[in-house]
Amino acid sequence: MTEKQLIQDCQKGVKSSQYLLVKRYSAMLMSVSRRYVRDEAAAKDVLQESLIKIFGNIDRYKPIGSFEGWMRTITTRCALSWLRKNSKLINSIEEEHIKEEGQVPDVYMKLDADDILEIIEELPEGYRTVFNLYVIEGYSHKEVSEMLNISEGASRSQLTRAKKALKEKLSTSYFQRKYNTA
Repeated sequence: MTEKQLIQDCQKGVKSSQYLLVKRYSAMLMSVSRRYVRDEAAAKDVLQESLIKIFGNIDRYKPIGSFEGWMRTITTRCALSWLRKNSKLINSIEEEHIKEEGQVPDVYMKLDADDILEIIEELPEGYRTVFNLYVIEGYSHKEVSEMLNISEGASRSQLTRAKKALKEKLSTSYFQRKYNTA
């Protein structure tokens, strides 16, 4: 079944198409949820909430942009909502300027996507959330600040701190553990 037909059937409430949509897109949406929510059970709750919102709003979907992108946005917003309800996401962050180091060690070339996601997973919640929204999801600092109810400067600061923390993790324990480079 084509994506267009699947969407049309779901808009009509066809249960078999709704099941197919869940089967086809749950893994992708779960990976979005897991980027923000560390706990597996909570990530499943976010996924379920996302699917409820997707089906509740599918009649409003306009095929202007990507259907997957539309669902990813809903899932991201559900994850952020969960974070706001269940943790102290980012309350108060001061601006901090950190110099970027220019040279990348050759050993970084051994990293694959799973390695990078594992390292990102270890970041503190605020850093990880801003990093995911800005770097992975592609939102601007203005959009991130609006989603998280923080200033643009705080978004930039969290991103800078996340990058610094990632560099530290890559140069220390994770990398040494993974590749035995003491």
